[in-house]
Amino acid sequence: MTGKERRDYILTELMESDTPISASNFAKRLQVSRQVIVNDVALLRANNHVIEATNKGYIIRQSAMVERVLKMQHTDADIEKELNTIVDLGGYVKDIFVYHKAYHIVHAPLNIASRLDVKKYLDNLKCGKSISLMTVTSGYHYHTICAETDERLDEIQEALSKLGYLAKLQEYEPVEF
Repeated sequence: MTGKERRDYILTELMESDTPISASNFAKRLQVSRQVIVNDVALLRANNHVIEATNKGYIIRQSAMVERVLKMQHTDADIEKELNTIVDLGGYVKDIFVYHKAYHIVHAPLNIASRLDVKKYLDNLKCGKSISLMTVTSGYHYHTICAETDERLDEIQEALSKLGYLAKLQEYEPVEF
């Protein structure tokens, strides 16, 4: 079985399941290591599949998600609090992008749905010579946030506003809210 076939199988099984499926369960079924499954799920997330990690395994929520782009501004020290606030309120951080006057829009998928995803993201930033994308624009950046309802997105936006993380959109920015 190729990697693509394996990922297609994982995606199909998750879409058809009402309960979480563990990486170990997938590994046993597909006769690969648990780490191969973890990597496959990461690749699926990078391709914009909303797969949540729970303490019982992976799941795809079947309800339709709504999304909103929020402009943010804060320091690297605030990244963990920002992302945990979003996921704690039931949000999913689809991506990050910046608007740079010279490079225009620079975009990267994040696919963060849990505190564990936040930890992994921060660990990846710490373990290399990379810096956060928002650093190139003095902390200004955008996230596409997904949630089950507009009301949930309103709660997330209000919490981020109270933390002082929301920034005002400038006229030259090609982003609609």
